[in-house]
Formats: sequence, C-alpha cells, structure tokens
Amino acid sequence: MEHWMDRLYGHHHNTILPAKAKVPPDVSLICSLVCCNFKAVFGIFEDEREQSSALADKSSSLKESTRSSDGVDRVRDIIETFINNCPSCLCSFTANGEIQWCFSQVKGTLDDEITEADIISCVEFNHDGDLLATGDKGGRVVIFQRDPGSKTSVPKRGEYNVYSTFQSHEPEFDYLKSLEIEEKINKIRWLRRKNPAHFLLSTNDKTIKLWKVSERDKRAEGYNLKDEAGEMKDKGVLTGLRVPVLKPMELMVEASPRRIYANAHTYHINSISVNSDAETYLSADDLRINLWHLDITDQSFNIVDIKPANMEELTEVITASEFHPTDCNHFVYSSSKGLIRLCDMRMAALCDRHAKLFEEPEDPANRSFFSEIISSISDVKFSRSGRYMLSRDYLSVKVWDLHMETKPIETYPVHEYLRSKLCSLYENDCIFDKFECCWGNNDQAVLTGSYNNFFRMFDRTSKRDVTLEASREIARPKTTLKAKKICSGGKRKKDEVSVDSLDFNKKILHTAWHPTENIIAVAATNNLFIFQDKF
Repeated sequence: MEHWMDRLYGHHHNTILPAKAKVPPDVSLICSLVCCNFKAVFGIFEDEREQSSALADKSSSLKESTRSSDGVDRVRDIIETFINNCPSCLCSFTANGEIQWCFSQVKGTLDDEITEADIISCVEFNHDGDLLATGDKGGRVVIFQRDPGSKTSVPKRGEYNVYSTFQSHEPEFDYLKSLEIEEKINKIRWLRRKNPAHFLLSTNDKTIKLWKVSERDKRAEGYNLKDEAGEMKDKGVLTGLRVPVLKPMELMVEASPRRIYANAHTYHINSISVNSDAETYLSADDLRINLWHLDITDQSFNIVDIKPANMEELTEVITASEFHPTDCNHFVYSSSKGLIRLCDMRMAALCDRHAKLFEEPEDPANRSFFSEIISSISDVKFSRSGRYMLSRDYLSVKVWDLHMETKPIETYPVHEYLRSKLCSLYENDCIFDKFECCWGNNDQAVLTGSYNNFFRMFDRTSKRDVTLEASREIARPKTTLKAKKICSGGKRKKDEVSVDSLDFNKKILHTAWHPTENIIAVAATNNLFIFQDKF
C-alpha cells in the first residue's frame, strides 16, 4: 500500500498532487476502487467508533477507549482526505457516500411576478447532453448549449448558454368543436444526430412539429441577378457572368419547421417518443396511440385504441407512453388505473392486447376515497439500459424489472407526509398534478419533483434519499445544496420544515438528468435551475 500512496501523495503523504497531474493507470484503478467502496469503509469506522464510545461508558479505562476512538477518527480523516483529493474521482461525495450537489446556473428572472406564458412545461437533454431544450406555456422553445470551455475545464462544469429561441406553436381555435387549442408545449423529444444539424419534435395538445436547428456562418455574395440588398438588377447593365462566392459571417442559428403532423388526435396529446430505428415515433393522447413515420405527415397508424363503444363505460385513460431504448418493436403505456402495459408490435397490428401487464396489488389498509386518484401514473421511463422501468404516481416512484410483472422491485416514497393532507390537496386540485421522473446517468439513481420547489433523489445502491430545494437563496455560484427535512408532526426541530408551511403553488413537475454526467436540470415555475456535482 505504501508504494502507490507514495506515488500519489508524495513520500510524506502531506503533499497532494496538482489537480491536473497525470495519474498512472494503476494508481487511477486503485483510486477508483477505494472511491467506489469507501461507503463500506466508513460504515466500518462508524461501527468501530460506536463500539469505542460504548466501551468508554462501561469501562473504567477511559483513556484507552479514547485513544482507540481517536485512532479510528485519524484513519477516517485520512481516507476522507484521500477521496476528496483523488484526481480520478468523477464526482465529490459526502462522508456517507452521497453526491454533493451544488448550484451551477439559473435561467429566467427571479422576480416575484410570474407571467403565465413563461412557466416551463417540459425539459429535455439531447443524446450527448450538449444541448438542453425547454418548452413553456407560451409555445416557445428555448435551446441552451453547453459552454465548450466547461467541458474541458478541470473539473468539468455544467454551464449552458442560450443557443436558439423560437416560437414553436401558436394558439389556435377549432371552429368545428368551438375549442381553443393552447400553444403550451407538452413534450420535446430530440432525434439522434445524423449530420451537423439538430432535429427535435415538439407538440402541443393537437399538433406535432419536427424542427431543424442548424448553424450558418457563411453567406453567398456576388449574385448575377441580385444586388447586395437582394433587389433584382436591371438586366441591361449586366456585362458578364460572375460566380458567387461564400464569405464568412457572424454565426447564426436557424430553427425551421421541416414537418407538421396534424389532425390525428381527437384528445390532448400527452406523450411523444422517438423509436430506436430513428424512422418512426409514437404520439399518445388520452385514448389512442398513433405510430408515425418521420417523413410522412398526412397519415399515421393507430396501434392502441382503448376508447369504448359507449363513453359511459370509460374506466381509464392513457397517461404516458414511451418506446424501448433499443428494441424498436416494444413500447409501454401507463394508465390512470396505475397499470403499465408492455406491447409488442410484432404480435398484432393493433396492440390492444398487451404482452405484459405490470401492476402492484393495492394494500387494503391504505384504501381510501383518493386511492384511484393517487394511484394514477403520471410518467413512465425506461432505464438507459432498457432492463428496468421507472414510474411515478402521486406519492411515490417505483422501479420495475421487465422480467417481473407482479410488483415493483423498488418503491421510494416521495412525499408520504402528504397522505394526511389529501383532502385539502383535492380541494385545491393539487392532487391532479402530474410529476415527471427521470433516471440518473448510470441508472443507479432516480430524480423526481415535489412541492415547495423541493426535488427528491434516490440512490438505488445505498438506498439513501435526499430532499433538495431549488430557490433563489442558493442561486450563487458553487453554493452547496443542503438537504431538507420535513416535519410531519410533533415538535419541529430547528432545521426542519413543517408540512403546514409548504407552498403548493411552487412545484417541480419537470426534471432532466444529463445522459453521461451528474448534471441535472430542474424546472421551478418560470426558472430553470441547473445543478451539478460539487467541483
């Protein structure tokens, strides 16, 4: 052990290598192993310290026990120092193994006055995480691009700047049904990149659009029939033929609609999902799911239809749908009954009969008037590996194994302390809020939102969870986020937040996690907060 410790820390173990020092492969491997297992090491140290403290109380030899405890603390401090300064670590951890999150950026004004059109309605990273798109209730799409310098800096930083802004949808009116169609962007989905341009799908309640976002840094000059202002020249003054040339210009980002997919949904669209074949995508409303080809706008194929012949017999609606990340023939959709159906498009043209049904039996002890409402699934997401699913209902998030339909393999309560408040939440309609959920970059963590601008993270490995807050008080560079504790009853401690003081008008419905790094985007009303692991 002394050999690699000497190489890493110097012979006296007091001099830490510079942050940019090149770590030998063998040292890097050992560092990674230590960092991956330090939670267990700390657990042992904590047990030792507790035993030492117990001995100190019972034993007459207090001096000997104190020396033992001090030795444990000394070793613990050495390992903690090693981890915090390890050049091969990808992220910073607290002593209990949790990622330390810190503030990176906030987009939008922090004023108290909020315009309805500025409220963010969806957030989505593209496949490499370099672009982050948001949609709002005003029908606008804002795309942020990661600062190139923040990717190459040591350590990396999650800084994003405005790349492009465009009006995706306008308010419309259906004269046949006397129905107003809002411009609000319900979903944004990126297509995998095939050329220098970027493509994304955006949808409101009725119409889906395919947008091309491209850069232009050159312009053609020297036309024969047009002057520099674009006006047509007098043909009589033309004396020769010129070849136009391309000259550099200031970089300009253009967003143009390439396809418009309309008139295919009777009900409000709640989901769109791009297939892994990169040629098709699905769109889902309350009762139907349609399959589209990206190049065909005037027709789609109905693959799920749960509308009963008599609408009085309607018992459930579709709430979310998504394609499998690698199997182009598989997709899932969730319902207001708390069911998730996995369908295989190879079985039949119309997938009304599911291949698998994922359902958790209800606990009779928790049965109440609100059971059906809170069991409705608001979001479902496949893991990046495709092996698991993540679902969100009103009070919890659940992880499902595609190989086991009978019950979820993991259940994490998000805000169980609200169970006693369901009556008031029903009266103010908050019980119908649709929270989204997302996977971490390695499928080992999940993220979802809550009220009071709180958002929750769950570590699937350590089974730890943390509540953090997106607020203007922490909107300072490198500010470390402190865990919040909620007091549901009894005497409230100094650092706890009472359930009765929660602001239900401040809610985090939309979240996104960078596909490869610990960078998260959280939409808090009209603000987009970006957090990253502590650097």
